[in-house]
Amino acid sequence: MNKIRKGDNVIVIAGKDKGKRGVVLERVSVTAMLVEGINRVKKHTKPNPAKGQAGGIIEKEMPINASNLALFNVQSNKADRVEIKRLENGRNVRVYKSNGETMAA
Repeated sequence: MNKIRKGDNVIVIAGKDKGKRGVVLERVSVTAMLVEGINRVKKHTKPNPAKGQAGGIIEKEMPINASNLALFNVQSNKADRVEIKRLENGRNVRVYKSNGETMAA
């Protein structure tokens, strides 16, 4: 079970966007993920008439390493670590380490 998943609210703890918050859009690889509004770059593109794309400079999100992200705890309004606990019925849940609250699914 992954500690950070698609749709989670995260905060950047290291890098040029330190302190910014966003939502995980996609998990690119085991360690990299796309976060909304984080690690934005300007990309120069050529026009492609076959696909109907106009050329120019576009801004897009690039993947950021998961080690530079932390889950954002809404109750404490801070970055928080998470652990995985197994319930009596055999289900795994993610739990915030600071206050022991289970994460909303």
